[in-house]
This record gives sequence, structure tokens and C-alpha cells, in this order.
Amino acid sequence: MNALDNILNRVSARTLKKPHPTQDEMNKVFRGALRAPDHAWLRPSSFIQVTGDGIDKLSEIFEEYAKTVPGIKDEIITKYKNAPYRAPMIIILVNSIKDHPKVPEIEQKLSTAASAQNILLSLNALGYSAIWRTGKLAFNPFVASKLNLEANQEILGYIYVGTADGTNKKIPELNVEDFVSYL
Repeated sequence: MNALDNILNRVSARTLKKPHPTQDEMNKVFRGALRAPDHAWLRPSSFIQVTGDGIDKLSEIFEEYAKTVPGIKDEIITKYKNAPYRAPMIIILVNSIKDHPKVPEIEQKLSTAASAQNILLSLNALGYSAIWRTGKLAFNPFVASKLNLEANQEILGYIYVGTADGTNKKIPELNVEDFVSYL
């Protein structure tokens, strides 16, 4: 697939089903993720690949978190519990902040965000679909602790991965001039 066509035509899937990428395909995807800009080669990005029984474990963690929220309604607990079942594979985006005099925390987070975009584009190039989700389950110290992350690590989101089921969202036509100014 032409790289520019891949970028211009990638869209987040509405719903996902099996199959998900093979481990060989995911190794390529992760190699692509690690090509994201990374000032001082700090390597702030890492990933947790979740499939099979891991989906059940993540569901339990999400439900356990939901039950710690004061006044939460049962339907929200169920929503959190069911969230991992939206796709046959989930990639948890982990950012590890490293102390460096020239590379601030935000730049390290932006590097992990760029790695996420590389994952989305790599999956699209391989014929799979994905959607990046954040929300209350990301940037969440409770969930991070249940995943045994260190104090300097944070979840920046979840990439739900699989094969598109149904029709994709229509890509809106945007006028570049509405977003670009010139100096």
C-alpha cells in the first residue's frame, strides 16, 4: 500500500471482530511503533498486548476499578467490564517518564503518541482495523497498578485491534486552508 494513501484512508473502525494480526505481523507493527520520534533515544514507549485470557483479566481489572468509584451506577460498571470485549486484541500504550535535562515529560508522551499513530497506520497497511480509546480507564493509577506498572509509567490509551465488521465511518472532506496559515 502506498504510504500516503494509507495515511489518507485510515479510519477508526466502528466495530471489530476476529481475526486479529498474527504474532509475526505484530512484531512488524511494534518495530514500526518504535520508529516514532524519540529525542535522546529515551525509549519512553512500551506496549502490553492483550488477547485470549488476557481480555478476561483486563475486564476484571476494569470492573474492579469501577467498583471503587463512589456512587457509580450498575450500568457503568457493566460498561467498563464489557469494554475489553470490543475487539479480539488490545494494545495498551504505556509511557515511561525518564528524567532527562533536555527532554521534558510532554515530549516523551508525544513520542508514545507518535508510536500509537505508527501502530494504527501499520495495522491499516496490513489490512486490519483499530481504534484508539482513552477515557477514565487511561491515565488511571488504579489500572496501572493492577498491570504492575512502575511509578514513572502511565497508560496513554488502548488500541482495540481486529478486522473491521460492517461499514467504516465516512472520512469527512476537510479544506486544508481551514487548518493551515502561512507566515
